[in-house]
Amino acid sequence: MSRPAVSAIIPVYNDREALSAAIPRSLEILDALGEPFELIVAEDGSRDGSPGLVRDFARDDPRVRLLHSDSRLGRGKALTRAFQAAEGSIVCYYDVDLATDMRHLATLVAAIGKGYDISIGSRLLPESRIERTGGRELASRGYNFLVRSVLASRIYDHQCGFKAFNRDRLLTLLPTVKDNHWFWDTEVLIRAQRAGFRICELPVIWRQGKKTTVRRNDVWDMGSAVMRLWWQLHVSEG
Repeated sequence: MSRPAVSAIIPVYNDREALSAAIPRSLEILDALGEPFELIVAEDGSRDGSPGLVRDFARDDPRVRLLHSDSRLGRGKALTRAFQAAEGSIVCYYDVDLATDMRHLATLVAAIGKGYDISIGSRLLPESRIERTGGRELASRGYNFLVRSVLASRIYDHQCGFKAFNRDRLLTLLPTVKDNHWFWDTEVLIRAQRAGFRICELPVIWRQGKKTTVRRNDVWDMGSAVMRLWWQLHVSEG
């Protein structure tokens, strides 16, 4: 098998049902890119049979790779591990529920080929079309406004799970990223901007997944994570 030009990564934690649809759809979309690729499932300590399902797919198609962890690493750490193990010069990841329309993947990957270091899907650009509950919409807009205001970001949507990277450039950045969980996405983008990375933000069609909910503690967690990174950048690392 040729060395992959593109490595696509799906982070997974107890998502067997969604994964059973995501793998064949991913293979279809990635095959249409016309480049050698690999599909890495970054499986993070699942207990629902997800690893076995991925192994079944991998037996039939060697382009599918399982990256298994016996214990829970956290979404950010699982992604970091997968990017380090990837073989493609362009790496990307997306959520297992395929909330972002997968037809955007070609554009996302092509932006890296055009010289961008990072390309990201954005639900908050005027051209984007999204479907989600009012509570989640309010929380997302409030969070991204906070990140832009406190951390001086020029990006509109930091947490959309649909991103691609120049792998070599990303690997220089990852040792500085401290968060291992959901805030990983935002921290990568903030540190990338401060390091002068070229970032392309693209409008997408996006539909809220079944597992997407807003909890009372989310607002506190969001604010705390933003202020923690501000402290790291301006005080403890400054």
